[in-house]
Amino acid sequence: MTTEPLITEIPTGQPRLERILDFLLLIDRFKTIERKGYIADGSRRETDAEHTWHMGLFALLLHKELGFEVDLGHTLTLILVHDLVEIHAGDTYAYDDAGLIGQAEREIAAAERLFADLPADLGANLHAWWREFEAGETTEARFAKAIDRMQGFAQNYNSKGLAWRENGIARERTRQRTDFPIAVDPALKSVIETLYRRADEERLWPE
Repeated sequence: MTTEPLITEIPTGQPRLERILDFLLLIDRFKTIERKGYIADGSRRETDAEHTWHMGLFALLLHKELGFEVDLGHTLTLILVHDLVEIHAGDTYAYDDAGLIGQAEREIAAAERLFADLPADLGANLHAWWREFEAGETTEARFAKAIDRMQGFAQNYNSKGLAWRENGIARERTRQRTDFPIAVDPALKSVIETLYRRADEERLWPE
């Protein structure tokens, strides 16, 4: 699987490069979308852009440790695109049961709105990559989704469990996020188990 364009077109209307530029300026808002987790020193919440950058490095450094072949370039493409819809939909906390109701519908509508701002071929490409990540059926999408959950878990550990304690997230409840990467590959399972062991030793869970 490659990251070659899925569709080509002869641009019409607003100049093609101007539309691309305007989209790139628009997605600066990605840097302001806050997640529930904190950066390591606990001074502020992590943003979507920081989460995505960190995911990319997780994928870069771990992809050769897997027991299966994965297209790193395509994985990074999915990672770059996977949360862009939150510019319009906002971030939904993984443990917010009420907030999770309707999340899929909100994000589908946000994707339609966001990717329509690009020239049709590029918008179709980004939309397809976003849908591929959401479906989690290809090898690269499964790896990217595993990294998404792993990075969030690692970030909670790295910030000394601050968000876990603030939101009363017990150890066993985190399994709803970590079971997936554990099932994807033994190397990812080993990383997750190391994080659990360290969190246990450092008593990071809420009382």
